Formats: sequence, C-alpha cells, structure tokens
Amino acid sequence: MKPLAECFLYGFIDTAYLDGRPVADLTACLCDNGVDLLQFRAKELPTELVSEMASKVKVVTDRFDVPLVVNDYPEIADRLGAAYCHLGQEDLTFLKPSEADIRTSSRGNSWSLGVSTHSPDQALRSIAIGASYLGVGPVYPTGTKPKAQPVTVDYVRWASTNVSLPWFAIGGISLLNLDEVLEAGAKRICVVSAILRAPDPARACRSFKNRLPSRPE
Repeated sequence: MKPLAECFLYGFIDTAYLDGRPVADLTACLCDNGVDLLQFRAKELPTELVSEMASKVKVVTDRFDVPLVVNDYPEIADRLGAAYCHLGQEDLTFLKPSEADIRTSSRGNSWSLGVSTHSPDQALRSIAIGASYLGVGPVYPTGTKPKAQPVTVDYVRWASTNVSLPWFAIGGISLLNLDEVLEAGAKRICVVSAILRAPDPARACRSFKNRLPSRPE
C-alpha cells in the first residue's frame, strides 16, 4: 500500500457524481490512471447501502494498492480495514483538544484520521487530536459544497509554511487554476468534479498527475 508521503493526487468516488456508472468500474478507472489515495463519499444514503458500495470500492483499491478513505463512517472504515476515515469539523465537536487520538472512538482502531480544515485554528486543532493528514479548503467556490466559503490561496500559503504533516488543497481545483494552487505552496491536491465530471475521467486523472510531484519530500 502506498505510504501517505507518496500520495499527491487524492481522488474521490462521490455517489453524487456517479451519473449511473458502476462504482467498481469508476474506481478502477481512477486507480489505473494516477490517483494515489481514494475517498469514498456517500451523503444522504442508508448506512447499509453506503457499506455495500464501500465494500465494492475496497475490493478495487486493494487490487491497485491504493489506500482507501471512508468519509464520515468510522464503523465502516473499521469493518473494511480502510486505511483512513475522513471527518469534517462538525464531526469533531465532541472531542477535546487534549485528546491525543480520535481513533479511540473507533471500535477496532484500524484507520488513521483525515480532517477537513478551513482555517489555521482548525488545522492546529486537528493536528493536536491526531490527524494524519489535512484537507485545506475549499480554495475556490465548488459545487460539491456550494454553501462553503472559499478560503482562497491565502490559506494554502499559510499551510505551506506552518503544516508539516501531509495536507491536500481541495475545492474547485481544475487544470485551469492548478498552477495558482501549486505556486501558493501546495504539493498535494484533492479533485472531485474536475475528474468525475470530465468527458474522459482517465485522461483528466493523468493530466493532473503529470503536473504534480512524483516523489516524497
């Protein structure tokens, strides 16, 4: 399994963007064309269906040795043996900053933690509770989270100077604005719609991957 330090392109299987495509086929497309880390995200679906679909994704990510991230569901991440569980700030409200490891809330402690952050304060708190990586964004307006206020590349610049663990710029990133994100100091990015809604997702993956670093720091 690829170590986090070698993960630069973070892809998604988001059920809101499946558009009728089989989840396993789309997962294979992304994994075979440059995605280093893959999150499964399913909002507003029954837990049983989320678990069933995540299991199909896990079979494929295992075949490609791509680490799987399960969004929002620690219990599913545990059951599947996913590498990471990703949580938003709203999921952290029950924790105290002094708690060393959020995984104590998980039954099997099989996963490491990724956290979405939108400000320096949130980044520092997420690091303090044991995050393995951070999401930094949304950098630009994004249809994935239309109500979220963009943090702009200013937060990307802050993260590039102040965050030592791996972090991924996210939110509205496309091939057209990628250079601005990289110039602000990002080395790792998350991409959702610019890949999943591309006419050719495989080609989009390769295009993003070819413009990112290819070796650990």
